[in-house]
Amino acid sequence: MYGSHNGRFGMRGVGVVAAGAALLLAGCTSSGDGDGGSGAGKNPAAIGQQPKGTDPYWVNPDGNAARQVADYTEDGNRKDAALIRRIAGQPVGEWIGTDNPEAEAKGFTEAADKAGREALLVLYNIPHRDCGQFSKGGAADGDAYRSWLESVAKGIGDRGATVILEPDAVLHLVDGCTPQEFHEERYDLLKGAVERLKQLPGTKVYLDAGNAGWHTPDALFQPLRQAGLDAADGFAVNVSNFQTTAVSKDFGKQLSAKVGNKPFVIDTSRNGNGPYTGGDPAQTWCNPPGRALGETPTTSTGDELVDAYLWIKRPGESDGDCRGGPKAGDWWPEYALGLARSTG
Repeated sequence: MYGSHNGRFGMRGVGVVAAGAALLLAGCTSSGDGDGGSGAGKNPAAIGQQPKGTDPYWVNPDGNAARQVADYTEDGNRKDAALIRRIAGQPVGEWIGTDNPEAEAKGFTEAADKAGREALLVLYNIPHRDCGQFSKGGAADGDAYRSWLESVAKGIGDRGATVILEPDAVLHLVDGCTPQEFHEERYDLLKGAVERLKQLPGTKVYLDAGNAGWHTPDALFQPLRQAGLDAADGFAVNVSNFQTTAVSKDFGKQLSAKVGNKPFVIDTSRNGNGPYTGGDPAQTWCNPPGRALGETPTTSTGDELVDAYLWIKRPGESDGDCRGGPKAGDWWPEYALGLARSTG
């Protein structure tokens, strides 16, 4: 049953801990639109920002990929350093953890603001998360989730941020993976999260809507509205999955037509070669071989309904302990190299 369709994806764990605003700010380059040379001396990998006009999101100069670039460079491995730089030089989602969510959200948004950019954040802590699969966990109960969310909101404050809200949370209500007894609470938590985040003056919210290989727009539009989509800025598709951009765009437009023409964002982080079709159909979502990086993040999509192509899933981080991978969310340099090598 669960895991036997293309919609199943391993999500990044929420254990990443921000080093705090001071460390992140120290690692940032200037707010210029160059490709990062000005960071030398502070940042061994010399990772800078993308041009603001096409990509307003913050590139973390101290992310896993940037650290890998620095390690390869220090070892004299210029070839692999250049490959991983394809990942390190792009903005990716920062998944807020559970230990100190206010400090993490504050650190990321302050660093982004100092660089003249906007933070891309992912909230993934809904109770009964991932139905006990590779990324199981989440807040202990509804009150714990509301408290965690409030901490995130305080950390964001009035700074610019785009939030991808609870990947797979609505879809697991639709597919029956989440027990019926938890449905009412989850809808209430999601709706409340949208409302709270939209009280922040600089925050945009996109509610996750799964991907084109999971459920149809007909099955999704009412649950998404029940979860607060009407008050959100839009929805997100293909998070952590491999559906092509063309297929994802078509899926998103069909869904948009059913929810008041809401815009959407597409996760293009690993969809360059489309979905994997070999092996066990129940495992096509988990660290599939031969995948490639997709379109680089941008808000210049050429389509009024598509607000952005984003790298929400962080390329190079495992989907789970399948196909020789580490646990969900852990950095896996070999897989990262495979994504970069396969990219045209």
